[in-house]
Amino acid sequence: MSSPAPEEVELLRRLIAIDSVNPALVAGGAGEADIADAVTGWLAECGFECRRLEATPGRPSVIAVARGAGGGRSLMLNGHLDTVSLASYEGDGLEPVLRDGTLHGRGAYDMKSGLAAMIVAAARAHREPHRGDVVLALVADEEHGSLGTEEVLEAVVTDGAVVVEPTGLDLVTTHRGFVWATVTVHGRAAHGSRPDLGIDAIAKAGRVLTAIDELGARLASGPRHPLLGTGNVHAGTIAGGAEPSSYPDTCAVTIERRTIPGENHITFERELRGILDDLGRADAAFSADLEITTHRGTFEADAASDLAAIAAASFRDVTGREPTRRGEPFWTDCALLQAAGIDTVMFGVDGGGAHAADEWVDLDSLATVTITLERAIRRYVG
Repeated sequence: MSSPAPEEVELLRRLIAIDSVNPALVAGGAGEADIADAVTGWLAECGFECRRLEATPGRPSVIAVARGAGGGRSLMLNGHLDTVSLASYEGDGLEPVLRDGTLHGRGAYDMKSGLAAMIVAAARAHREPHRGDVVLALVADEEHGSLGTEEVLEAVVTDGAVVVEPTGLDLVTTHRGFVWATVTVHGRAAHGSRPDLGIDAIAKAGRVLTAIDELGARLASGPRHPLLGTGNVHAGTIAGGAEPSSYPDTCAVTIERRTIPGENHITFERELRGILDDLGRADAAFSADLEITTHRGTFEADAASDLAAIAAASFRDVTGREPTRRGEPFWTDCALLQAAGIDTVMFGVDGGGAHAADEWVDLDSLATVTITLERAIRRYVG
């Protein structure tokens, strides 16, 4: 007779089987309601006080609190309930499949494994007396706009937070931010046979693209962050013109800038305005507007972060080795938590296939993360 699977594996199977596709990414996606109900029921049975947040109808997040006796620090474990599309998954993404020490299914890696680990770890820690509160933030919409974590932070702020996104068992202490901008270049509409009347907005926009490429080269040879390298920039989309026989009167270019600590949306706005001013001085017929449409800040844990030290010590107890400390090139909810004054790190499972046709988690890593989190909780909250 085979032995029963660890409780974090059983919980992960249950979570994978629940459709929680983000409807902001996929029209008609199920959203987080069903999975929010499931985790609320599981945690309530474990003695957590559960509160549902749903400022956006149909997009609930759950705050679950294990109250401490007092006198200790509070710790948040943060993970997202939503997944990307099932349509891009090869086979049935809602059917968890065990294969050679790995578990496959949509969200197995990103990040229902993290949810299972943090829920089970917190429940185990709560079985023994503890001084500080343990808070689970099970949030909506991380895959799109991070509505869930923003709403959670309006309700609760803790001393520390671990975001349990998959990190390959590395301890992530920094990541990049990003800025999106739209440059709209203006021309003058005219018949294609009348160059004396028309100004070609698309051709003028080509100069913006060349300048963006040059900015990218300057960034690549500029200041480097020890874990993140340099910032970077690229053009994302371009749109303009009505038909081949007319001079286009506008051309819009969207541009993305990835930032490192010390850079932000103001940095990028200054860079772009410098480019547009230079182009205007060189060509009296050049005219363009600039709009910063979206921006998210960088994240960098304090060098003296006690939570990072505790997470590293807990990992060392479990594995006998030091965790690799590194940065991520992409943005996460860590930045929102740190901006709220919370000592934050990111730590999670190993596996692969995020957003891909086959997604999987290494079950040994799931066990390691669960035990490490349990130890870190006990150390941090007291």
